[in-house]
Amino acid sequence: MRKKYVILSLIIGLSLLLAGCTEVDQPITAESEGIWNTIFVYPLSWSITKIAEIFNNSYGLSIIIVTIFIRLLLMPLNVKQIKSSRAMQEIQPKLAELREKYSSKDQNTQMKLQQETMQLMKEHNVNPLAGCLPIFVQMPILIAMYHAIVRTEEIRNYSFLWFQLGSPDFILPLLTAFFTFLQQKIMMSINPSANMNPQIAMQMKMMLYMMPIMIGVMAFFFPAALALYWVTGNIFMVVQTLLINKPMMSNMNSGGVKK
Repeated sequence: MRKKYVILSLIIGLSLLLAGCTEVDQPITAESEGIWNTIFVYPLSWSITKIAEIFNNSYGLSIIIVTIFIRLLLMPLNVKQIKSSRAMQEIQPKLAELREKYSSKDQNTQMKLQQETMQLMKEHNVNPLAGCLPIFVQMPILIAMYHAIVRTEEIRNYSFLWFQLGSPDFILPLLTAFFTFLQQKIMMSINPSANMNPQIAMQMKMMLYMMPIMIGVMAFFFPAALALYWVTGNIFMVVQTLLINKPMMSNMNSGGVKK
């Protein structure tokens, strides 16, 4: 668990470092230099602009389309995350047995516990880092989306529905928090066996409430276009999670899942 947070912190730090190497107030163009601009920011800005031209310069609709396209590209990672989460929950009884077997806190016993835990995960093809893969990939994209919005004048000054894309909104952050909560709630509901492990249950419950609050508060201070990107992505994830887990649950109930 600590390794996951360390790697996540490194990815976020690297993304912020790359983003910090460019000036937010500098317009993004094809001539913009730097890895961050050429690989992340400009392709997003160009895609949003070109798609908007197809739909009568509707940059809001373009952001929704680009978001869905990004989510489709990330779908294999998200499927892997969901399956890994399911597999991790299925081996919780065996993990609990190992913790009970090696309950002593001395160093040798804890090393033995760690070795057998890793062996158990290997036997069941469980990768504890798989659940973090989508987050690792999404962080640079999220920051790049922010840069693409504030550094592209056409996007920044465009009004969509009731809000201006380049200015903060008051309704979208609430929707952002709600759909983040809904996504987390669905993930918990499809993994009821998480309650077998008090530590995991406590972590998931904390994330259920803390993540929506944190993201919702941040959305109040960022351009509405970024909140639109997040809301669209969360709605997509809710639908995707339900579609993926319905056949998985049916297979499990019919005994179709085999190790």
